[in-house]
Amino acid sequence: MLHRLAGLGAAALFWTAGATAHEQAGTFDPGKFKGPTKGVANEVMVLGTPHLAQLPASFQPSGLATLAERLRGWSPRIVAIEAVSGVQCAFLRQYPQRYRQSVEQYCPWDPAPARVATGLDVAGATAEIERLLANWPAAPTPSQRRRLAALFLAGGEPVSALVQWLRLPETERRTGDGLDATLVAALRAERGGRRQRGEDTMIAAPLAAALGLERVHSMDDHTADSPASDPKAYNEALTKAWGNPATARYIQLFDRFAAGLGEPEGVMALYRHLNDPSVARLNYDSDFGAALEEGSAQQFGRSYVAYWETRNLRMAANIREAVGYQPGGRTLVIVGASHKRYLEAYLDQMHDVRVVSTNQVLH
Repeated sequence: MLHRLAGLGAAALFWTAGATAHEQAGTFDPGKFKGPTKGVANEVMVLGTPHLAQLPASFQPSGLATLAERLRGWSPRIVAIEAVSGVQCAFLRQYPQRYRQSVEQYCPWDPAPARVATGLDVAGATAEIERLLANWPAAPTPSQRRRLAALFLAGGEPVSALVQWLRLPETERRTGDGLDATLVAALRAERGGRRQRGEDTMIAAPLAAALGLERVHSMDDHTADSPASDPKAYNEALTKAWGNPATARYIQLFDRFAAGLGEPEGVMALYRHLNDPSVARLNYDSDFGAALEEGSAQQFGRSYVAYWETRNLRMAANIREAVGYQPGGRTLVIVGASHKRYLEAYLDQMHDVRVVSTNQVLH
């Protein structure tokens, strides 16, 4: 034991000396230390997307064909989406005093019908999902896929449930194995109803199914949400801050693409624009930079920026956790374009993450 303690003491002295020398040379930057030196690197591509449900009527789902083909060609083994996990939504529902509006906006799926059908709450369903996937067969039966889809719905993960649904043959997309008529109707609505215009159901779920993946990973986070002390004054302050020339320029540039959104090349042009590095600074000047400098006595803008940075940091942490599930693989993150550069900057600080350019799929 004394030898062990002596070794630890020597190691501590060594690392202290090393840290001091490094600090003399400059501030420690985790992103400069990439590893491991052996093995395949973890690649992460962050695809900035418009929220498809908010696009003008000129947008047609068929316009996503080229993008979908390019993403399949990149062959990610993990697909992460801007959705709040079922576990976090269950947590948020426990604190309506703070999170009522967050639940209404970001947790639209109610797992209650799936709880009735499966007999499992969110925690129980999540544990069962993890148990099943740990020993998931190479060729699962339709019954196993229906069961897993029902569990994803009970666990508050409807997009992953849709992945399982899409992997079923058409003739097997029916009730049974925990999927009752209510849940089957919900899955069919995800594919063909209003929610079809969401990037999670139009891009992520079909992509994961086509690649032979079993799920997507919900990586959004809204635990930093909190109601403003004075909602009216808060909204007025931020609206005033956002009424600036950079916002007008951002909208002007975006509107140039509206007419072409019914065709694949028009959609690709919009994605190339949103993922261009020059847009990041314009977006900052329009939104977060303007909020940071707004002059209300309550400093509402600074509170907003604190929320924004905290949310992105927690999103980055969720992505980093997901990357660790399959070392040496590729991860695609599909996220609102304003998050893209923040997530890339934060993820690039990770030792075992290489952020790769979206030029590989967009150009």
